[in-house]
Amino acid sequence: MIVLGIDIGGSGIKAAEVNSRTGEMVSERFRLPTPKPATPEAVAKTVCKIIKHFKWKGPVGVSFPTVVKGGKALLSSNLDDEWKKTKIDKLFKKRCGQDFYVVNDADAAAIAEMNYGAGKGHKGLVITVTIGTGIGSGVYFDGKLLRNFELGRIFWKDGDIIEKYAADSARKREDLSLKQWAKRFDKFLNHVEWTMHPDLFILGGGISKKFDDFKRHLTANTKLVAAENLNNAGIIGAALFAYEHVS
Repeated sequence: MIVLGIDIGGSGIKAAEVNSRTGEMVSERFRLPTPKPATPEAVAKTVCKIIKHFKWKGPVGVSFPTVVKGGKALLSSNLDDEWKKTKIDKLFKKRCGQDFYVVNDADAAAIAEMNYGAGKGHKGLVITVTIGTGIGSGVYFDGKLLRNFELGRIFWKDGDIIEKYAADSARKREDLSLKQWAKRFDKFLNHVEWTMHPDLFILGGGISKKFDDFKRHLTANTKLVAAENLNNAGIIGAALFAYEHVS
């Protein structure tokens, strides 16, 4: 079954058609910038443009950057404050017409990696960390997804959460070198390691393409690997999530 996967991020909204049985993208990826401000209505309008681009008629999986329960955003995260308590699936269906199945973005990345990427076949506690505007975390235990783990929201210092200090957006905002940023991110990994004792870390998001350049600065004892689906994991995972709920 072919499903349209959409990955909504802080800077861009990406989509592609995905073969839900193989995890392969079977169309070219299409991207539009995330509207500013990223209000529910503005994002819904952009999602409809993507639907029209693909001339899509079937179900749609959506990777969304906040805690999602029953299709509802529980937080606004890095988008507009209006998202809090918004029924994302209902809003998108009302504006665009299709059935939408919405999952947290890091959970979507973990779904992709555990089914068709670096985590395939791994048991125990596997944590996929997505590094971008924020820090997302998708957690699997013995092959089962534990949804909505927000490890990037761990309080760090001065009342701030750790993603404000160690996300890729902090590297760009403060013009940090890759080494300087990696040492910050390493503190996050070590904190998670000390408290959760995972068996595997999978690092995803755009900066994972530079994994070979910064991995030597990471000191966690837990095995570390780069996500194999890289920046497409959200699209693929969203499509698989929708397929699981349709089939």
